[in-house]
Amino acid sequence: MEPEAAAGASPRTFTNAARRAQIVAAAIDTIAELGYAKASFARITRRAGLSSPRMISYHFADKDDLMHQIVREVFTAGAEFIGRRMAAEKTVAGRLRAYLEANLQFLRDHPREMLALTEIGPHARDAGGAAYTSRSAQEPSLRGLEELLAAGQHSGEFREFDVASMAVMIRGAVDAAAVRLRGEPALDIDTYGRELVTAFARATEAER
Repeated sequence: MEPEAAAGASPRTFTNAARRAQIVAAAIDTIAELGYAKASFARITRRAGLSSPRMISYHFADKDDLMHQIVREVFTAGAEFIGRRMAAEKTVAGRLRAYLEANLQFLRDHPREMLALTEIGPHARDAGGAAYTSRSAQEPSLRGLEELLAAGQHSGEFREFDVASMAVMIRGAVDAAAVRLRGEPALDIDTYGRELVTAFARATEAER
């Protein structure tokens, strides 16, 4: 039995997956360069080297469907990268440091994806058609940070503080870096990352 058949896959499945990935990459580049409003299927088609916008419509119902896929893929890649770095640490303080460092490194290494997400953000809609807000977008990260900070207090590594407030400050500092990537001059992510780690290490460390 062929490995593909054993896994329940088919050449068509792999071809479709490759085509979708090609379209997503072209859409990210188009949005990062031209902005959300100008990222038409026609422009994405040219960027991807496809023969017709119908090839995009075959894989994605509409522009919103394509935008949702971009957001899912970028967030999934970021979560996996950050999760691996955090999992390698033995202490809660180490996991917080890894969280900050990995977030900033992902921003640094994926500038076009970050620009695309910034452009997509104001136009994103949930399944019910309601607009996402910066608050709703932050909620999953905030919950995870609150749990991490509470664990650090329980272990004695962190001082007593309001975990909800500290989580908002940490997430806000990371998100601010993403926005500043577009500035002139662009933010020095490596320097910002070092300062961020130092600032929150001192803000959370247990009192001696």
